[in-house]
Amino acid sequence: MDVSEGDRTGGIAQTVAGLRRAFASGDTRSLDWRLAQLARLADLLHEREPELREALAADLGRCPLEAWFELGMLDRQLRHVRRHLRRWAKPERVANPLLTWPGKGRIVREPLGVALIIAPWNAPFLLTLGPLIGAIAAGNCAVLKPSEIAPRSSAALVRLLPEYLDPACFAVVEGAVPETAALLAQRFDHILFTGSQRVARVVMEAAAKRLTPVTLELGGKSPCLVARDADVRTAARRIAWAKFINAGQICIAPDHVLVDARRRDELLEALTGAIGDFYGSDPRTSPDFQRIVNRGHFDRLTRYLDDGDIVLGGERDADSLFIAPTLMIDVPEDAPAMQEEIFGPILPVVAVPDLEAAIDRVNARPRPLTLYLFTNDRATRRRVIEGTRSGGVCVNDAFVQLTVPDLPFGGVGASGMGAYQGRWSFETFSHRKAVLDRSSRFDLPVRYPPYDDRKLRWLRRLM
Repeated sequence: MDVSEGDRTGGIAQTVAGLRRAFASGDTRSLDWRLAQLARLADLLHEREPELREALAADLGRCPLEAWFELGMLDRQLRHVRRHLRRWAKPERVANPLLTWPGKGRIVREPLGVALIIAPWNAPFLLTLGPLIGAIAAGNCAVLKPSEIAPRSSAALVRLLPEYLDPACFAVVEGAVPETAALLAQRFDHILFTGSQRVARVVMEAAAKRLTPVTLELGGKSPCLVARDADVRTAARRIAWAKFINAGQICIAPDHVLVDARRRDELLEALTGAIGDFYGSDPRTSPDFQRIVNRGHFDRLTRYLDDGDIVLGGERDADSLFIAPTLMIDVPEDAPAMQEEIFGPILPVVAVPDLEAAIDRVNARPRPLTLYLFTNDRATRRRVIEGTRSGGVCVNDAFVQLTVPDLPFGGVGASGMGAYQGRWSFETFSHRKAVLDRSSRFDLPVRYPPYDDRKLRWLRRLM
């Protein structure tokens, strides 16, 4: 279904109604149907990769390797889900008390119905099609709402998805606030939203009116802790790589670094060297460094540059939406750069006296989507993992945890609720139905009135 032209808001109710009819037909419950749809989605990625990469380059200035990396993660997820789906979908046996003998308890996973996936602009294919993989695997129909801020990518989804997936079961709705509001006015069986906390509140309010379950991935200020014993050179290269992918416009990019004060200058030197190695002496000429998505985000980011002392970078050009990879120090705790998610190529480096001070700073803030830790000490790893709360933790690397399909991707508290990826996507879009199947041939009289002490003793044993 293509509802990208004409009166989109007026056709949304009809679109959702059509998907409900398709789901009611029962076709999506077949595992063979699901696997066939997943195979076709894999075909789309392989056969139309040049078009998808061109869309990423047009919308975000994404270099070929980073475009391939986004599409490659999708391909990896698809291969993983297709390999394991039949096993995941099997009924799960559970133990029964004697009171239910002879009987069999099991958990049966069934599709929820029609899902709504609202995606952001910064990884338009990964964060739209990634959740869709789970929705298909669980046997749902779905509406995709890509971001209008990435118009070429959105248009590619509108054009290509009906060629590869069953158009009766999947629809793409383009547009901005009016179309999103019209979608949220419909009844869905699950909503998965990726974006800001501000919009998430609107989504939750709309979902609450119909008691629709939601999964929220909201980002946040993901801290990066560099302990006193860390391999600073390796840490610097991995932090710089993860921070400046897509010019920092990634929800799991390291937002700021908390480094042991005795290693701060060494880390700054190593980060400066890594940035120079990656993007040269003038990053604006590097084909591997992207631009800010629009003028609004550019203006927001440039205001952060006044919040502290710039050690490296700070150059900007409004005409090309360029902001250089920037390292900052001495940023006050109450400055916007330390209070708001940066989501750009600016990295504050904060010296802390010791590990406990770093943990205290993390725990004083809303819970982040991801926490990064660089250390070679087991006790330090255990202390940070057990002593902080975050959606996930990655030790001695950054960003690459997203490439592990068996790890759930999701936040906690202000950074989101629920998770998806791999089996977790399948579970998110499935209802776990409890089923107890008993024979009528054996009926214990002790369960029925009138009760006495003897029956009570037997019931205690049987429960």
